[in-house]
Amino acid sequence: MSEQDYKKAAKAIISAGVLPIPINDTMIEILKIIIDPNELDLVLAFQRKKSQTMEQLLKSTKGKKDENEILKKVESLAKNGVIFNQPNSQGVMVFRLLPLIITGVFEYQMMRPLEFSEKEKKLAKLYLKLFNELKEFVQGKYDSFTTAFKSVPPLDRTLPILGKNVEGNEVKISINEEIDAPQEEIVPTQKVEEIINKFDDIAVSGCFCRQHHDLLDDPCKINAPRENCFTFGKSARHIVNQGFGRMVTKEEALKIIKEAEDIGLVHKTYHPNSNVSRDETSLCNCCKCCCGTFNLYKDGVLPTVNLTNYLSKVDQNICIGCGTCVEKCPLDAISLNDDNKAEVDESRCLGCGICAHFCESSAISLLEGKRVVYIPPPKLKS
Repeated sequence: MSEQDYKKAAKAIISAGVLPIPINDTMIEILKIIIDPNELDLVLAFQRKKSQTMEQLLKSTKGKKDENEILKKVESLAKNGVIFNQPNSQGVMVFRLLPLIITGVFEYQMMRPLEFSEKEKKLAKLYLKLFNELKEFVQGKYDSFTTAFKSVPPLDRTLPILGKNVEGNEVKISINEEIDAPQEEIVPTQKVEEIINKFDDIAVSGCFCRQHHDLLDDPCKINAPRENCFTFGKSARHIVNQGFGRMVTKEEALKIIKEAEDIGLVHKTYHPNSNVSRDETSLCNCCKCCCGTFNLYKDGVLPTVNLTNYLSKVDQNICIGCGTCVEKCPLDAISLNDDNKAEVDESRCLGCGICAHFCESSAISLLEGKRVVYIPPPKLKS
């Protein structure tokens, strides 16, 4: 297989996702590490159609592969996070090419139990290099990208830490008209406990963001637990089959969730194609310092596009101005005003409830109101 074939494979993988990742030497080097030259032809079979049955794959490989040969290569590629292989609702096995990042190759490779091998460390450094190059790419065409980003659907959905400070009244907040927000009237489950309890198959894996930082010798600043990313249903079965994680009971999952809340992690859940009318596929528990989506926003790479049902509200008559909420907020949506009272920037608030959870004076509550938080990536000084 030639260098050109790797570039074709890179193009196919990029087109499986939503991010405009440049095909450059760094990406090709990553692909050469995770995709054996003998497996490259199977990746190329996904150039036109990203999800295929075995019958379709046999046609896509133009009869040059038999079923056993395809399955052998799929097994290897799946263990490297390149292909997702699980049966659909009719029981038919479907093979899907995964994007490089945002529930793709990067996440699967970084979530497995780390061995701190030279290969893992090299990949971690290459991904960091690629993210930095992506930053330069986006910043170099900032106006074009920020216009295009307005059509991006919510990349994730925030679930609040629900407790004593959640109010029943609803606050009406207009969604940015320029954002293509979901039009479904369905209000998805807002309690993490209910999501955990509705699935029979639950897998837990290492947090790929924190483990990526571990490989870069830049560990989590709050020492958050590593094993607390969840997948559900067929995604959970895939995770376990490929050795990326392990199955847990509902009771163990809820215990891990409680530990995540106690340390101040943000619950973010994901749906197929950002369609909240469909069941959740995964649940992350994110820290402010390591989370990829937080950092890609702060580094000027991606916008924050998040679906939420809550907004923080501060009772300034009670607020003592301690600044804990300012410190904990993952998107710097809270600041202290001239009176040394906390104020919430509604356009940036994810409604995660971290501020309310840690407010010693119980001055912060959560109001209901479905909205999309859209914040374009900052334009960095050259």
